Formats: sequence, structure tokens, C-alpha cells
Amino acid sequence: MSTPPRHEQPQDAPRRPVTLTKLAEMRALGEPIVMVTAYDHPSAKAVEAAGVDIVLVGDSAANNVLGYTDTVPVTVDELLMLTAAVRRGLRTPLLVGDLPFGSYEASDEQAIQTAHRFVKEAGCDAVKLEGSPERARAIVRAGVPVMGHVGLTPQTATALGGYRAQGRTAQRALDVTRDALDLQDAGCFSIVFEAIPAAVADAIMERMEVPVIGIGAGASTDGQVLVFHDLLGIYDGHSPRFAKRFASVKEEMVAGVRAYAEEVRAGTFPAAEHTYSIDPDELERYRATLVPPAGIAWGPGEEM
Repeated sequence: MSTPPRHEQPQDAPRRPVTLTKLAEMRALGEPIVMVTAYDHPSAKAVEAAGVDIVLVGDSAANNVLGYTDTVPVTVDELLMLTAAVRRGLRTPLLVGDLPFGSYEASDEQAIQTAHRFVKEAGCDAVKLEGSPERARAIVRAGVPVMGHVGLTPQTATALGGYRAQGRTAQRALDVTRDALDLQDAGCFSIVFEAIPAAVADAIMERMEVPVIGIGAGASTDGQVLVFHDLLGIYDGHSPRFAKRFASVKEEMVAGVRAYAEEVRAGTFPAAEHTYSIDPDELERYRATLVPPAGIAWGPGEEM
């Protein structure tokens, strides 16, 4: 299908790119950090225009754009393709690529190789992984910044008893605390806290020295992250407790496509303003070169 080339529109006062140093400064100054997922070029352009600080191409692309039921099946190659598309739509936010399940757990060598692919092939500024402080340390030493992830870790949700809040007992709260501190000690520049009680997050925050991004972890974290499709209401049905809907995009999408279908079926689209013209003399010359269809004669003045 034909569409015109896409060109960047100049901005009057472009923001400066967000760096790890900038994020640390924001934390020190108490400036909230805004993070959101994006999975393709159009969503990247949208979050760029909205002025977010961090963009995560999450493994949640698996069930948000690729049709999988959960995040486990998504492959490195699939995420690299999506991340490269996001990269082409961003100028300002820090771009973080999610290392999918099975791409880093086996060894330090595997983890480093995967992280390097996200930097070299997709243009990531950093990568994110769930748990695994030893793998995080190896990747950091190999020159790639790492964002950690504790609490509800979707890649291992089955082992955690399903998609449910973590840290709701004293022991599990202590486990989450240790996980966070271990990732911090491993050199992570930032850590995501997902689906843990706000009071537990408050207590852990007193021990954190790097920016913490919360998703269902209360308001005391240094920033917040939501999934693009959740915050825009692109899907119907159940959504996590922490996923506030800021728009109802799916309703608008369906309404737009339905209106288009109705006009096509009614014969009102395309109208004259949607078509191209040709000079009458050129049309006459064109028709003069055609052979009439079998059994049909041209009108007066239209014979060859």
C-alpha cells in the first residue's frame, strides 16, 4: 500500500537526550522520572512527542503486539526488530531493551552476547533483565548499562505463583528487598519495582542509591512506568490494578474503521475530493489509443 515518505518535523526547542547522569540528577533533585513502553515506530514517535524520559521496549511486546499469551515465547530476534523500529522514532528518551526469557540465564557469556546485540543491532542505550544479579554484573562489566527488575517478574511468574503482587508476607518482603539490594550492588543504574506493597517499597527506598521506577509499587519511587497499550486503553478486558487508563484509543480505532467500512459499502467513499484528475485533452488522446473491449464500440468521435 502506498503512503508518502515520513519526514521529521523540526522542533522549536528540542530537549536534550536523557542520559544515565541526567537520571541520577533527577533522582537527587526529586524530579519524577517518566518511563513508558513502546513497541514500534508510531508509538515511539508518540512518546517522543509526549516528552517521556525513558522508553522500554519490553518483552511485554509478546502479548501486546505479537499475539502471544504471555512474555515467555518472544525471541531475541523479534525484540531486536521492534527495538530498532523504536530507535528510529526516538531522539530524546533513554532507550532500554528488555532481554527476553532464555536469552541471558545460561551463562555470563550468553548474557553479554545478547546485551551487545541490543546495543549494536538495535541502538539501545541500556538493557533490562529480571533478577539475576550475577548476570547483571557481567553485562555491566562488559560495558552495557543494566536496569534491574524485582517483585513481580513476568518471565518467572509461574514460579512466583502467577501474576500477583509480591512481598505481601514478611519473608517475601525481605526477599524482594534482598533482590533489589543485590541488583544495586551488581551495578544496575536503575531498578524496576513491580507489584509490591507501597509500604514495602517505602522501606526499600530508604536503602536505594539508584533511581527506582515503580509499576504498582506506590508513589515513593523515583519514577513510574506503564505499558503503552494499558495507559491508552488499546485493549479491552482485565487490566492490572496499577494500570490507570488515560485514554480510550481502542474505541476511537474501532469507530474510525467502522465509519470507513460503512462509507465504502454505501458508495460514498471515495468522493471526488479523494480522486485525481486528468486533463480532458490528455484523456481524449489516451482513449484514442485503446482498442474497444470485445462487442463494445466507442461513442461518436471516439473511434481509433
